[in-house]
Amino acid sequence: MARDALQDGRELYAIGAMKFFKRLTLALLALLGITWLGLTAWAYWPGTPEVPIAQLVKPEDRFVTVNGVRLRYRSYGDAGPGRPDLLLLHGFGNSLQSFRELAPRLGKVAHVIAIDMAGYGLSDKPVDLDYHNGPQARRLIEATHALGLQHVIYVGHSLGGAIALQAAVLDPDARGLVLLNPGIIRTGVPKIVQVTVPPLPRMSAKLFGSREFRGNFLRKSYVHPEIVTDAVIDDVMQGARAEGYMVGMTSLMQQYSEGEEIRLAARVKVPTLIPWGNDDRNKPREEADELQRMITGSKLVRFDGAGHYVHEEAPDGVAAAISAWLSEIGVRS
Repeated sequence: MARDALQDGRELYAIGAMKFFKRLTLALLALLGITWLGLTAWAYWPGTPEVPIAQLVKPEDRFVTVNGVRLRYRSYGDAGPGRPDLLLLHGFGNSLQSFRELAPRLGKVAHVIAIDMAGYGLSDKPVDLDYHNGPQARRLIEATHALGLQHVIYVGHSLGGAIALQAAVLDPDARGLVLLNPGIIRTGVPKIVQVTVPPLPRMSAKLFGSREFRGNFLRKSYVHPEIVTDAVIDDVMQGARAEGYMVGMTSLMQQYSEGEEIRLAARVKVPTLIPWGNDDRNKPREEADELQRMITGSKLVRFDGAGHYVHEEAPDGVAAAISAWLSEIGVRS
């Protein structure tokens, strides 16, 4: 009798436990569903009306069209004998404004084009475009052809560094490669952006469309955050104000991937310079050494007191290093 009672007690306990965990699971699923609906509602809630690109264009802005996609660019310095063509590629969520300090300095020794990649700045942001690094690189190579550039040296920062590496490998006429704290081994892109399950890509696009978020996010990447003035943030936010931003950036976020350039590094055959900000909060110093080993014959130049945006925090030093390197590889008279 006692054994039967004990067995009955165990069975009742097991049944009760099963019911409890079933209810708990249902409650968690309901909470997850409510949270997902809330996030989706927030992500798709109408924000500030977007502005036609024509209203944001400045006198110095130019456009080149590649396969129906218009890309904004700005030119610095003169083209001619002994003056190499440099194409400057910005990082994730940024635009050609990132080169506002470096481009004019390089324009003294080279013909420089700073360009907004598709999906960024005032370039087109088609919802059905392939925004992966390889297609972006091919698009930029075609842009150099349309602009009449020859034997281009690709200069890339952060994500732009990864795309610049792709371009240097894919373009048989490439003359050189400059990598500014590139997103090749580690990107530094927030982990939430790397999750492509809806509605997270739309949420990421909306976050990057927030002036407050962008300002705070940018300042954390600088050793000297005072560089990120209100005027700088206004310039960065032009892309988020531009017509087509939300749908285009959501599509871009859905296609996010990283790491593919690691296997391509061994295929880089052009002279390569790596100006590195030693105080990059998202990248350990040894990453620069690792990158130098991956690219045969590359030259590493380190800058203390500069972080991820080395070309903004040490523009004179970076410009001087690039100028000296151009002479070393024989593309400057």
